[in-house]
Amino acid sequence: MDSYYASTANVRPSGSMLQSKEVADICIIGAGYTGLSSALHLALKGYSVIVLEAETIAFGASGRNGGHVGIGQRADQEYLEHTFGHDTATLLWEMGLEAVATVKSLIEDHNIACDLKTGSVHLAHKPNLCEELHGEMNFLQDRYNFKDMEFIPRHRLDEVVTSDNFYGALWDKVSCHLHPLNFALGLADAALKAGVRIYENSRVTSYGGTPLVINTVNGQVSANEIVLACNGYIEKLEPRINGYIMPINNFVLATEPLDSDMAHSIIPQDTSMADTRFVINYWKLSADNRLIFGGGENYRRAFPADIKSFVRKYMLQIYPQLVDTKIDYGWGGTLAITMNRLPHFGRVQDNIWHMHGYSGHGIPTATFGGKLIAEAISGKLERFDVMSNLGSTKFPGGTLLRWPGMVSAMLYYSLRDRF
Repeated sequence: MDSYYASTANVRPSGSMLQSKEVADICIIGAGYTGLSSALHLALKGYSVIVLEAETIAFGASGRNGGHVGIGQRADQEYLEHTFGHDTATLLWEMGLEAVATVKSLIEDHNIACDLKTGSVHLAHKPNLCEELHGEMNFLQDRYNFKDMEFIPRHRLDEVVTSDNFYGALWDKVSCHLHPLNFALGLADAALKAGVRIYENSRVTSYGGTPLVINTVNGQVSANEIVLACNGYIEKLEPRINGYIMPINNFVLATEPLDSDMAHSIIPQDTSMADTRFVINYWKLSADNRLIFGGGENYRRAFPADIKSFVRKYMLQIYPQLVDTKIDYGWGGTLAITMNRLPHFGRVQDNIWHMHGYSGHGIPTATFGGKLIAEAISGKLERFDVMSNLGSTKFPGGTLLRWPGMVSAMLYYSLRDRF
């Protein structure tokens, strides 16, 4: 699928197909953010690492997402404190900040050209949600001494957005946004330079035994540890964990390049943008002043026949002034959500680790997950264990009946978004 990101990708690191028997300390299955960051951090600790990818590097959500890099966790901080207590919530908050800092430091340390920009604006689509956003800012200031947020009331909204659809906003000045595919390709390049072996078009068909043997159609890897980094594409590979996530499809468009006046008028601070709907709209400007806009999702395998038109209606609800703007690209991708919208980390046995279910918060959390798995495999389990104890539960009905249940739930929440 031809996305804006694919059309503006940096030079892609070459990854051949596995066609032999290989040996490594650790075998990682999946070459998205989770797998690539894990591989890089493990290699820098001295481990020999092989990454097996069924398709190509960043084929899934890592190469197709909105490019937003947000602080915190996907669930809000008040919920985390109420659910897990102040001490654990504090650790989660600190790790959320560190996750964004980790993305930024990887970009700097490895000279990754990925159009990094700073700032995020969260927009209230109903008047009563302004109080909620203002309360979030006060809570983070009072409880966590976080002062890099500003509440923008309606009479000042033109400082951050030009649209009549919103009633207030929370401007976060630490979060950032970037070209997601180029960030992933940069991670892959850094991992290769650190000695990681990456094999593309090498779908894993089975694994097991002691030591672990990982089989592909044309090759085999023997390793002491496996890291499952498949997210929404795990399917039937590991039945012990695939019921904890729900793969869903999300869709994005890219306009033609906007003139500088129009670009500045619709996003004056060049931040990433998102609204407060349950099925959120999210958008930002690319390096060449295109509007990259994500809106709408579905819960089946098929994508809409005309993705550009599918997403354009959401864009025009916010920016009717773009009615005559050409849409150059439209694409979709699959991500994985969890029941509580917190990631599902853990082990299915002592030497088989998993990290997935980022629920739309994948760039910082998956990248940081690679740092945590390197800590854990090298014997420092404390922070990985915090993430693995977040109370994940399986979707009701198993992997077959979770789909109709999700459709019913999303219909309910989409009605709440409108009324």
